[in-house]
Order: sequence, then C-alpha cells, then structure tokens
Amino acid sequence: MPFSCILYSVYCILSSPFTNNKTNMTPFNIRVYGLLINEKKQVLVSDEFIRGSYYTKFPGGGLEFGEGTRDCLKREFKEEMDLSVEIEEHIYTTDFFQMSAFNPEHQIVSIYYLVKAIEPIKATLRDTLFDFDEQQMKVYKETGETETFRFVDWDDFSEDSVSLPIDKIVAGMIKTMRKFEN
Repeated sequence: MPFSCILYSVYCILSSPFTNNKTNMTPFNIRVYGLLINEKKQVLVSDEFIRGSYYTKFPGGGLEFGEGTRDCLKREFKEEMDLSVEIEEHIYTTDFFQMSAFNPEHQIVSIYYLVKAIEPIKATLRDTLFDFDEQQMKVYKETGETETFRFVDWDDFSEDSVSLPIDKIVAGMIKTMRKFEN
C-alpha cells in the first residue's frame, strides 16, 4: 500500500466522529425507552433520584456498543424490573437537538417503542411519587442513583407526568393516538 494511502487512512480515522479526537468528536448519547400501558390503561413510569435531583421518566436507558435498540430496551427492562417485554412498535425518535441534562457536551437522541409485558411484573410497584424504601436509598448512597416504578392512570397521565423534555413530547403524542382512545 502506498504511503499516501496509509496517511489518508490515518487521517480518516482521526477525523472520524467515532474516534476520541476532541476537536472532531460529537458525543451522542443514545437512549431507548419503553411505553408500557397495561390492561387497566395505566402508563408505567420510573421515578428516579439521580445525583441529587428527582426525575420521572419512561423506563429504559442507554444503548451499549454493539447492541441494537430493541435488544437494549429488552435488556433495560430485564435489568431494572426483572421483566421480559415484547417490543411492539416504534413510536418516536428525537428529531431536534436536545442537550444532555447531565453532560452539556453530549447530545441526546431518544428512541421510544411501545412494549408489552410477556410475564407478570415482579418488581415492587409504588403508588406515590418518589416513594423510595430503605434499600433503594442504600443503593443511592452507593451509586448516586436509584429508581422505583409506578403506574399512572390514563386519565391522570399527561406531559406533566414526566420530567424530561423529550418524554413530555412523547407523553403528548401517546395521549392523542387513536389506538389509546376509549
């Protein structure tokens, strides 16, 4: 291979947005969330205490390298709730710039799917916002974050039921979808 080709290859690698070259790198944080609506027409939300702040969001989390979005969401539900889910349909992918709430150098891209539980929910579900027990607070002291889950009745669910900007858009979208009417 001619030396000029080698130099060009090195240039391409160093200027790629996937390398760790700070001048050219644009860090994206890909998040995948599941909208689980049960037979009582209640929406599952995750109440989280992260680094001293409280958030209510849809269940899900970060895409790991080498993982597809659907596999990510299945993994997240299994890790967080010990729940197997079926991914039904894509609902929304972020189509605007959203800076990360935790790192202003990162751009968030969120992908939302409708999911269905394929087994009974084993995780403890709460009735009250941010109802963390002693064990969850122990986890918070060790890791700086903890979470709990609850269902919100359809009639009470709105954009105000969730904290994050993209989640608010999706909450508004699902409230107007024909499939959830009646």
